[in-house]
Amino acid sequence: MKIEDNWKSKTLESLEKKIWPSLDPEESTYLIRTCSSLRKKPLQDFTTEDLRIMIGQNIGLKYLIPIAIETLESNILAEGDYFEGDLLQSVLKSDKRYWELEKENRQKICKIFDFNKIVLQEFDTTKDIRKDIFDAFHNFKLTE
Repeated sequence: MKIEDNWKSKTLESLEKKIWPSLDPEESTYLIRTCSSLRKKPLQDFTTEDLRIMIGQNIGLKYLIPIAIETLESNILAEGDYFEGDLLQSVLKSDKRYWELEKENRQKICKIFDFNKIVLQEFDTTKDIRKDIFDAFHNFKLTE
């Protein structure tokens, strides 16, 4: 994937050259308003929660997955607003078509997961969250 050198200083709107129509706050949901607002935010200013939300909605994956990979490399349990590992879970459950095209990023995620498997098996969380993360990785690997 070829991206401009200064791409992180830009917004999804400018990178994708698509501007979403203005929203009526009374007729749109919190999620729609948030996603619309995040499309106008420079990528370098995205928080873990911003990444989790947008990746969870399969928005801007071409630009946001590489940032998520950087985040997960330094902390596999990077946390948005829900639980430790929620960014990883969003990445693993994101659009399979993206991963079919971006095999290098796919390999990076698999390596990060495998390298941190013990951390993921032992971190303090609920049994359901741990199971969901490992199930998501299993399904992620199946799409190879």
